[in-house]
Amino acid sequence: MNNFSRIGFILAAAGSAVGLGNIWKFPYITGEYGGGAFVLIYLIAVSLIGLTIFIAESYIGKEARVNAADAYQIVSKSKNSSWKFAGFQIVTGIVILSFYAFIIGWILNYILISFTGFPNDIQKAENLFNNLVTKEIGKQILFHTIVTLTVAYIIVKGVKEGIEKLNLILMPLLGLILFGLLIYSFTLDSFSKALEFMFMPNWDKVNENSILAAVGQAFFTLSLGMAIVITYSASMDKKTNFVKSSIMVAVVDTAVALVAGIIIFAFLFSAGAKSTAGPGLVFISLPLIFSTWGIFGQIVGCAFFVALLFAGITSAISLLEPPLMYLMERYKVSRVKGTILCSLFFYILGIFALLSMSEDFGKFLTFFEKNLFDWLDYLTSSIAMPISGFITCIFLGYFVDQQELEKKFTIHVNKIVFKIWLALIRYIVPIAIIILFLNKLGIIK
Repeated sequence: MNNFSRIGFILAAAGSAVGLGNIWKFPYITGEYGGGAFVLIYLIAVSLIGLTIFIAESYIGKEARVNAADAYQIVSKSKNSSWKFAGFQIVTGIVILSFYAFIIGWILNYILISFTGFPNDIQKAENLFNNLVTKEIGKQILFHTIVTLTVAYIIVKGVKEGIEKLNLILMPLLGLILFGLLIYSFTLDSFSKALEFMFMPNWDKVNENSILAAVGQAFFTLSLGMAIVITYSASMDKKTNFVKSSIMVAVVDTAVALVAGIIIFAFLFSAGAKSTAGPGLVFISLPLIFSTWGIFGQIVGCAFFVALLFAGITSAISLLEPPLMYLMERYKVSRVKGTILCSLFFYILGIFALLSMSEDFGKFLTFFEKNLFDWLDYLTSSIAMPISGFITCIFLGYFVDQQELEKKFTIHVNKIVFKIWLALIRYIVPIAIIILFLNKLGIIK
């Protein structure tokens, strides 16, 4: 097995974590839940819940050094074969990739639009996006195909030559673009207002929904419950400090989300737009703002969507690697053949998902008042991922050799840190996940 270098693992894991959730979802849910108070709760949730599970998954992968489906069995105290079923999460990632890929296709479309000019009124901006999603099936399939072929090509190149090399290029470029946009936003009169909105807590906006949203975002932004961290950690150098590497990934991921939030809110406030623009913020509100800046707006808009593209691609390749590694190790298929099989699966499922939002085919792909796209999103984010996180907590908390666990941890951290982490993984995080899970299912409000 080709191993990641230490920096290669950090960039690959950060590339997986830094995705559309950071630059698209985090700003709009921060806007919906009132800014600073939500950000503070989110930072606490990342530190206590997200990072705790990330370290856990990293430990499982590093110790097992195999695909996620077999990793739990190998690390378990009893070597019980039933633990292989915990690896069902390898399916979660590839299902997410089915719709993640055509959303990246939307971003490609907006990069092209930046060259000709963004819509200059709200109705045009809304129509542009709605027409793309509901009417322009051919264009969506074309971009979906381009994204699929790009992801497959990178994956075929392997861990060192494909995934690590891509992240060594794209992650620094993403950082440079975001830094450039941050510097530009600093010149806007609205920059101080954006900082105040992001970091001055307004506790009046805090309720149980904002807390649950923060916990959910912290959990999902780090690519947890999808076998990605386990799979990447299996290719980690044996000498790597997995705790320190996990912390660095969490810091990079959180920093990108915060910077993206500052940039986007500075742009919004400069145009007098609302902070509560919702999911349409990136594809409707921002293009409208860019249009008011003329040629310079096209340049800034293009840079923003390129940054979003880079974040999306690095996450997309991480979603394909876990099921591929499973096929290669369990069924001895070649990397090329396995990539083709996995890519065909998410490509075809993705076409059905994008058709489910269209005017012509939506009614045929809607079941129990949810279209296929909504069902795929719901089943992965609301059911599969929380269950995976809960299983990982219970597994490491109760079903591995605790002396061996402490021994491996205390090579890198002192016993007090280990005891705190163990208490979190045994008691605090499982309860938080159960509450989140029941909320997502609508059982508790």
